[in-house]
Amino acid sequence: MKLGLSIGYSKAHLDIPVKLIQRAEELGYDSVWTAEAYGSDAVTPLAYLAGLTKRIKLGTGIMQLAARTPANAAMCAGTVDALAGGGRFIAGLGVSGPQIVEGWYGEPWGRPYYRLKDYVAIMRKIFARDEPLTHEGREISLPYSGEGAAGVGKALKSILHMNKSIPIYLATGSESTVKLTAEIADGWLPMGFVPGAMEEYRPWLEEGFRRAGNGKTMADFDIQASVHVEVAEDVKEALAKLKPEVALYVGGMGHKDKNFHKDQMIRRGFGEAADRIQELYLAHRKEEAIAAVPDEWVDLKSLVGPPARIKQRYRAWEGTGATGITVRSRQPAAIEAMAEAARLNQQ
Repeated sequence: MKLGLSIGYSKAHLDIPVKLIQRAEELGYDSVWTAEAYGSDAVTPLAYLAGLTKRIKLGTGIMQLAARTPANAAMCAGTVDALAGGGRFIAGLGVSGPQIVEGWYGEPWGRPYYRLKDYVAIMRKIFARDEPLTHEGREISLPYSGEGAAGVGKALKSILHMNKSIPIYLATGSESTVKLTAEIADGWLPMGFVPGAMEEYRPWLEEGFRRAGNGKTMADFDIQASVHVEVAEDVKEALAKLKPEVALYVGGMGHKDKNFHKDQMIRRGFGEAADRIQELYLAHRKEEAIAAVPDEWVDLKSLVGPPARIKQRYRAWEGTGATGITVRSRQPAAIEAMAEAARLNQQ
């Protein structure tokens, strides 16, 4: 199984762990992934890393749809891919949440299903350059002719002859959007994917492949799961280090009635804990919210402890149906331990 490395998005100050990424590349990691929320963007760090790496793939995990038009997303992907020598960029896309979409970007939440569908179709048309760009969609149409239009929009082709095969991955989690992902995307960045989750997702993926109508199967599709990794002698202490992020996302990342991270926790059998975490977090009792995160939930979705425990528990991830795992860690020991667990030096 392929390994990726996630460096996420910046905190208060931008810090790109170049040496860690270069070491991951030396060890045989397949990809490095960036992110964006409402601070640093996901694309610029990859342009920087393109010049400091040689082989490792450069993925956005994810570009938020509201942050840029599909044409601009295609331009970013094509530009960084060209800088990297071609064949290295992965365009990971996601809708984010309504609080960020409307509060930060000033865009309507709209209908995310149709926006994803239009967005991917437009990007593929731009990559292909078969004809000047036009699109009649449910959420996005080009040339634009809606309110405020001057009425002189022109169908254009990209000046840059981009790599036509830049892969597009979608970060989705609901039944409808997972089916759409299997239908139109090259890969999937699943939300809340843990060992055993494929039992729920497989029928959705198979239906998406059927809708694609081109003989597409699981063999033609990448599933890049994500897992926190922390090397430590004390397992409980390592789990505790990961709880603040869980509390933030389940308790406060999203509206009380529309929180995808909380929904995932509920679907995995931790509904009572999820409700309690959100209740405490929204009441500004953050330390209590963190304490309410069950060890079992963190352990299910992460790999923590001594290297021997990480290697042993990694075996369960090998059988999940995922084709790759993105390691969420900036700990050098974790990068090394996962390379050993995945036997990269034997491939």
